[in-house]
Amino acid sequence: MISVEHLTKQYGAATVVDDVSMTIERNSITVIVGTSGSGKSTLLRMINRLVEPTRGRVLIDGRDTSAEAPYLLRRRIGYAIQGHGLFPHRTVRENIATVPRLLGWDEARIGARVEELLEVFQLDPATYAQAFPHQLSGGQQQRVGVARALAAEPSVLLMDEPFGALDPIIRAKAQEDLLDIQRRYGTTIVLVTHDMDEAFHLGDRVAVMSLGRVLQYDRPAVLLTRPADPFVARMTGVSDRAMRLLSLTTAGEAALPGASEGPTVAASASLREVLSELLWRGAESATVTDAEGTPRGRLTVAAILARGRPS
Repeated sequence: MISVEHLTKQYGAATVVDDVSMTIERNSITVIVGTSGSGKSTLLRMINRLVEPTRGRVLIDGRDTSAEAPYLLRRRIGYAIQGHGLFPHRTVRENIATVPRLLGWDEARIGARVEELLEVFQLDPATYAQAFPHQLSGGQQQRVGVARALAAEPSVLLMDEPFGALDPIIRAKAQEDLLDIQRRYGTTIVLVTHDMDEAFHLGDRVAVMSLGRVLQYDRPAVLLTRPADPFVARMTGVSDRAMRLLSLTTAGEAALPGASEGPTVAASASLREVLSELLWRGAESATVTDAEGTPRGRLTVAAILARGRPS
């Protein structure tokens, strides 16, 4: 668990982060959103002391981070940034092995970890371990960047707009990769973005920042249905909040008993995706199937629309 207590950062007369307190639960994804200059990246960097706070403190599992040497703290906290930050003259294997080598891992353990992570990110070790960053696509570089951040098995992973430079198709795949990784390793992730759709798709909880302060910190559904003030309402999207609310629930979660003669949709699809499919096909209902193709119920347009209203 990460406890942020009255965290403040000032540069001269300017207050960039203003008395922020929040609790980040273990094994969760927390997303920090805000406009440019809201203080979200500075807040993230104070967790691993890339930026030293003016006041306040950060505790990880009850331990004050100020009691530890910054370089030691950073070795046990993964950090991934936009643009990936890979060392251009090191191979993929050498990039991923950076922190484990600093920690003194033996070569056999390093090799096993590198191979495990490459396979997790669907990068064949035989093909990619000895490749250099310039030989990779943008999406592959991004995956290697996250693999490097995870290499030393950190319990905490910080991500500063890691997908911002990716095109929409690669970005969507990168987001799914991250969700799979979080489920696999149980890593506590804190991610900064300016993209509300990304925040709602990834975040168990979302913090909305403006002018250095956290205006609201809660589950995505609460931000949509009970925004704390007009700024939060604008950030979360007044015009399309119903569609965003539908994106928070999967077809499997909302499926009704019975069968349908309409199209088939995956249980993992969001209600937003299912509604779009039904409208496109001119159908009133769909059959929901699991990963094996077994029917698990049905969904109707009326049932989906009912889910797009605040309870």
